[in-house]
Amino acid sequence: MKSAVETLNPTRVRLTVEVPFEELKPSLDAAYRKINQQVTVPGFRKGKIPARIIDQRFGRGAVLEEAVNDALPKFYSEAVSEGDLNPLGQPEVDITELKDNELLTFTAEVDIRPEITIPDYTGIEVTVEAAEVTDEDVAEAVEQLRERFASTSVVERAAAEGDVLKLDLEAKVDGEVLEDGVAEGLDYTVGSGQLLDGIDEAVTGLEAGGTATFTSTLKGGSAAGQESEVTVKVISVSARELPEADDEFAQLASEFDTFEELQADSRRRLADQKKYQQATEAQEKVLDALLELVEVPMPEKLLKDEVETRKHNLEHHQLGQLGMDLEAYLKIQDKTVEEFEDELKEQAEKGIRTQFVLDQIAKSENLTVSQEELTEHLVRRAQSSGMSPDQFAKAVVEGGQVPMLVGEVSRGKALATVVESVKVTDTNGEPVHLDDEDEEGAEAAAEVVEETTEAGKGEDKAEKAENA
Repeated sequence: MKSAVETLNPTRVRLTVEVPFEELKPSLDAAYRKINQQVTVPGFRKGKIPARIIDQRFGRGAVLEEAVNDALPKFYSEAVSEGDLNPLGQPEVDITELKDNELLTFTAEVDIRPEITIPDYTGIEVTVEAAEVTDEDVAEAVEQLRERFASTSVVERAAAEGDVLKLDLEAKVDGEVLEDGVAEGLDYTVGSGQLLDGIDEAVTGLEAGGTATFTSTLKGGSAAGQESEVTVKVISVSARELPEADDEFAQLASEFDTFEELQADSRRRLADQKKYQQATEAQEKVLDALLELVEVPMPEKLLKDEVETRKHNLEHHQLGQLGMDLEAYLKIQDKTVEEFEDELKEQAEKGIRTQFVLDQIAKSENLTVSQEELTEHLVRRAQSSGMSPDQFAKAVVEGGQVPMLVGEVSRGKALATVVESVKVTDTNGEPVHLDDEDEEGAEAAAEVVEETTEAGKGEDKAEKAENA
């Protein structure tokens, strides 16, 4: 077999492959055996029909077609190996010449992973928020905890902010009550900003038995995105009473004996959260700065597939679960179809560029993924998906997605390596140190990579394409 590679552009090549007919013989023999098992010819036992009879009855062309279809993947793979290529996705194959007992010639056009040169990135500088915990932050956290342990009691007065109301709702569109537009006995906290725009203004000042009508754009259901006339009736008004901020509350709400210990624990938790948020911000800003430095040719077919996958996942998974279609979603987001598609393309392109760049850095830095790192990543992904680690691991193995997880960990390590090499300061001018051994830094890097490259639930288009 002989093969030649023609570069069509930085991300696409054409392979021309010539196969001497004798190299087709194993596939030709297999084609005769297969046809032998599928057809019946009077006078011959099944599986014992001579090749010349098959040629006479069914045509030599049918046999050749079966043989070529069987052999093409093998010859294509050999040509890819000879050319030292990194193909993305399936090739477009065209048989240009097939001479019986002489020669098979075919071409295969395929996208390839582009060659990327990573420039010196050590001069990158980013600024992130300082990871400071104020007394106000602690007070707010404690207040939120008190809110969780608040008690309610029915009162005979008009509803005010913070009250818990029991409501009946009825939504109409074009004067017709929606089948899924009626709710009874619904609990709602005035001022929470949940449910529907305009409901807080409508119920404030109403007593039990009072009603009000207002217009609002529905956020979900069969008429999501449409303007509706909503009638709300207040069944009861309950006042919320927060527990005293004392040692008794600390014992009720935590494992601590004193309120002072509870406050100290809240401060520690907030400090951890702020540090993680700071690490995430640093990773995101460093990644953006890195991508600005690197020229990445974009495989157009891969980009098109990525855009379609992201759109499909949004329409059929995320929005589908909310009972909403794309038109309603765009109305709520106040976006045109063109704006949505431009944004989707930009996100997809950034995801692909991120994968290519971080994969190249991981290769250059000889970064490897240990079993322990892969297991830790799997456990974290399982937690975020709501599955047990065993369930998630089984789904990953059955779906052939282990390489995808390895890629996520590798890219996270690559990003953490870059962050460790650049200058990160906080808004107070203090240096921020996040190395790839730092738990917050490593986890933040992995999550930033996932958020940027994911096309949906665990999708990794470049990785999947390369393994196709």
